[in-house]
Amino acid sequence: MTTASTWQVRQNYHQDSEAAINRQINLELYTSYVYLSMSYYFDLDDVALKNFAKYFLHQSQEEREHAEKLLKLQNQRGGRILLQDIKKPDCHDWESGLNAMECALHLEKNVNQSPLELHKLATDKNDPHLCDFIETHCLNEQPWGDFPGHQGSACMLGFPLPFL
Repeated sequence: MTTASTWQVRQNYHQDSEAAINRQINLELYTSYVYLSMSYYFDLDDVALKNFAKYFLHQSQEEREHAEKLLKLQNQRGGRILLQDIKKPDCHDWESGLNAMECALHLEKNVNQSPLELHKLATDKNDPHLCDFIETHCLNEQPWGDFPGHQGSACMLGFPLPFL
């Protein structure tokens, strides 16, 4: 069995794009990890905010799925996957739903800014395949779209509606 040379597999896949994809994978996994922490905090018997627990578990699963899509892309393009240790969340006692939502909003801002930068890089490196992937799988996401009352919550946190 012959193996393709690295050049053939990596054709038109810039190493800056590969590194940026790895950063995005690690960011998605970290975000999933934080959401998982939130979910199980709100599932505690003495906290018992089951809808928050359910919402954050769903968010965790979504972020992990995003990471998995990027992992598959990295393999398809001939890149090397470089996973980093997942940093523990800065907070383990989320105190309240409002505190968790503030943190989640901050996470979403970071995780949604990164694909914009990745798309710019792909454009600069003349990589239409990566641009298409980002447009299809990353830029069309609607953060907070499935959380009841998310707009009111965002307004209470001081964020204008056009932000959402």
